[in-house]
Amino acid sequence: MNLHLGTFRLPRVLSSVLFISLVGFLGTSNADPIPPGWSAQNMEVVSYTSVDGKPGFKIALTRAGDRLYAITAHYSVPGWSVIDVTDPKNPKVVKFIPGPENTNTVQVDIADGIMVAALGRPENREGTGMDPKKPYEAGVIFFDVKDPLNPKELGRWHTDNPNGRGTHRNSYSGGRYVHLAADMKGYDGDIYVILDIIDPAKPVEVGRWWIPGQHVAGGETPQKDPNINLHNPNFVDGNLVYLSYGDAGMVILDISDISKPKFVSQTKFQQRHRFDVHTVSPALDRKLVYVNSESVISDCKGPLDHATVVDISNPAKPFAVGRFPTPVPPPGLPYKNYCDKGGRFGPHNMNQLQYNPNVQKQGNLVYLTWFNAGLRVYDVSDKRMPREVGSFIAGLPEKVYIPSYGNFVRMEDVFVDNRGYIYVTGGAQQGIYILRYKGPVKN
Repeated sequence: MNLHLGTFRLPRVLSSVLFISLVGFLGTSNADPIPPGWSAQNMEVVSYTSVDGKPGFKIALTRAGDRLYAITAHYSVPGWSVIDVTDPKNPKVVKFIPGPENTNTVQVDIADGIMVAALGRPENREGTGMDPKKPYEAGVIFFDVKDPLNPKELGRWHTDNPNGRGTHRNSYSGGRYVHLAADMKGYDGDIYVILDIIDPAKPVEVGRWWIPGQHVAGGETPQKDPNINLHNPNFVDGNLVYLSYGDAGMVILDISDISKPKFVSQTKFQQRHRFDVHTVSPALDRKLVYVNSESVISDCKGPLDHATVVDISNPAKPFAVGRFPTPVPPPGLPYKNYCDKGGRFGPHNMNQLQYNPNVQKQGNLVYLTWFNAGLRVYDVSDKRMPREVGSFIAGLPEKVYIPSYGNFVRMEDVFVDNRGYIYVTGGAQQGIYILRYKGPVKN
C-alpha cells in the first residue's frame, strides 16, 4: 500500500502504513498551492488550480496543435474556463468564455472542434449570483473551439419550454448529431432529444424518445417511480444509444432510424431509487458497461447506492455480473464509515467520455468519484470481483462558495487524459486536482 496524507486538519492517524506529507506535490509557481488535508493511496498529487476562484465542475478535453486544453464549466458563474494542461504540473487558466446571463451552464462536451454546452434554469442557491425568477436561457449553445483561445459562437438551440430546466448532461461524439437530455413542453421529466447540427447556426430536432407515462400532454399517466428523468445519453455504439434514465434505470435504444428511436431494453438495479442510473461507461471490447447510481441525499438518509458491472453481450438482455466495493475509511479517523463523515456519500461520475480521442480508453482501471469519499480507482480485470487499488480525498474546502452545500468534501467529476493524468473536480466548492495513479495495476 502507498498511502499519503496531506497536512491534515484531523487528529494524527496512527498506522505503520500512513504518514504525514507536509509538503505534498506542490508543483511550481504557476500552479496554485494544493489545499491541505488531502489523503491518497497509490496516487501522486501532481497539481491544483482554483480556476481563478471559480470552482470547476464538468470538464472536457480538446487539443490545438501541440497544446492540450481542459474546458470546465462552473456552478457559480455562467461560462467556461479554458485551462492549458499541456504541462500537468503547471495548469494555466488562459481564457474565460462568458455564458448567457443568469443561466446554468454546468455541462459541457467537445468533439470535432465543437463545444456543446447545456443551458438551463439556475438553481435558487445563495452564492451562485443567479435567480431562477429572472430571465434565463433553456437549451444548448455551440462554440467553435478549434482555437480555444479564440472561441467563436456557432449557434444556439432552445427547447420549446422556456420556463423549464433546459438541458442537462448532453453527449456529442462528433459528426452530425447531438444527443440531449432535454426538458420539453408537455413532458414529466427530461426526455431524449436528437439534434442535427449539420449547420450549427440552425440546429434542428430530428428525433425524440421518452419513457411511457412521461408525455402527460399526450394523455399519458406518469409512473409512480420517484424520478423518471433522463440524466444523460451516455454514448452511441453503432446503432445503439445507452441512456442513464434515473429511476427508470439503464435504457438502450436502436437509433438506426434517427427519427424513430426504438426500445431495445431497460435494466433497473435499485428499486425506488431517485437516481438508480446516473452514469453508464463503456468497455465495449469486453462487452461490458459500468453503471452507477447517484447519491442525492446527505448523510445516507436515502436508498442504498450502487456501482455495477453489466454484461451487454446481448443488448436486449443486459445483466449484472459484479459490484464495486463500497469505500471504507482507513483506521484512526473520527468516523467508521463515510455516512458519518457528513455531506453526500455515494457514487457520481466515471471516466466516461471514451469517444474523446484525448481521453484514456477503458482498460483494467475504472475511476469513480464518491462525493465525500473522494475518487476511487478500481481494478476490473476480473469483471465479477472489482477491487479498489487507489484513492484520493481532498481536504475540506478552504472557501465555501455555496453555503447550502455545506463545508463538506464533494468530489464530483473525473476524467483521465490519454497520458494517464487524472482530473478531479470539487464541484461547487473547490477547483481541479490533477493526479496520477501510481499503483501496481496497469491500465
